[in-house]
Amino acid sequence: MITPLPEINHDVITGPVVMPQLGNATIKAELGRSSWKLLHTMMGRFPEQPTTDEKEALKSFIYLFSRLYPCGECATEFQSILEKYPPQVSSRVAASQWACAVHNIVNQRLQKEIFDCGTVAEKYKCGCDDEGITA
Repeated sequence: MITPLPEINHDVITGPVVMPQLGNATIKAELGRSSWKLLHTMMGRFPEQPTTDEKEALKSFIYLFSRLYPCGECATEFQSILEKYPPQVSSRVAASQWACAVHNIVNQRLQKEIFDCGTVAEKYKCGCDDEGITA
C-alpha cells in the first residue's frame, strides 16, 4: 500500500531555480534537445480531457521542471517565460500547443529555426503501441 504524500507547499513548486550554471555548451545543447523531446512527447500523450488532478499534476511538473532543470541559466530563462506564458493544461491540444509556442520563444532567443506548431504531433510521435488512441 502506498503511503499518501503530505500536502506540497505551493512555494516548493514555484520557488527559485535550484541548479547552478552549466558551462559545457555541448552538454547544454544535448540536454536541451532531450528535454524538449521529453516535454513534447509528454504533452502529446496527455489526456484529451484531463481531470482536475491530471491538470494540476502536469502544471506542477512543469513548474518543478523549471526549478530543477540541470542548467541553472536555462532554468532561470524558462521561469521567466512561465511568468508570461503559464502552462496551458486544459487538454492535450492546449498543452501541446503551449509547449510548442514556448519552445519557439526559446528558439527565437537562441536564433534557431521556428517550428511549425501544426506539425508538432507528427514530429514528436513516441512510437507507442497506443499512439493515436485517446485516453
